[in-house]
Amino acid sequence: MKNLTLTFALLVLLACEIKPSRIQFDYDQCHACKMTISDQRFACQLVNDKGKAFKFDAIECMIPEIHRKGIEYYSLLLVSDHQDPGRLIDAESAQYLISKDRPSPMGAFLSAYRPEYNLEIEMKNIHGEKLSFQDLMNSEQFNY
Repeated sequence: MKNLTLTFALLVLLACEIKPSRIQFDYDQCHACKMTISDQRFACQLVNDKGKAFKFDAIECMIPEIHRKGIEYYSLLLVSDHQDPGRLIDAESAQYLISKDRPSPMGAFLSAYRPEYNLEIEMKNIHGEKLSFQDLMNSEQFNY
């Protein structure tokens, strides 16, 4: 009986591991808009404290979900690094760009970049506005 209890406890702990889930491009659907996630440059993911992953096709789909549930509901907030498509990075430390030169799946023209990327060099070639995660969270544009 003791071994059975220990095995069950171990299975529960493993099932609740807090880590990103692999996004299956051209198969998985966006949690918010139900579109197929196909562009690796814009995919993102939220993982709650029970290890359940919520996948999104665009940052503009993810931010309203954070507003609905509250940021404290999620253990991981991840966005794809536009310069390294499919590589998920921490959403809170990422830097963001809104630019008509970078259309995103839901039309907000929003892309994310790792914190150490020199976005100012990128902005010499394209016009846009640099934002932080907090800027996105405070924006009325993404709070619906």
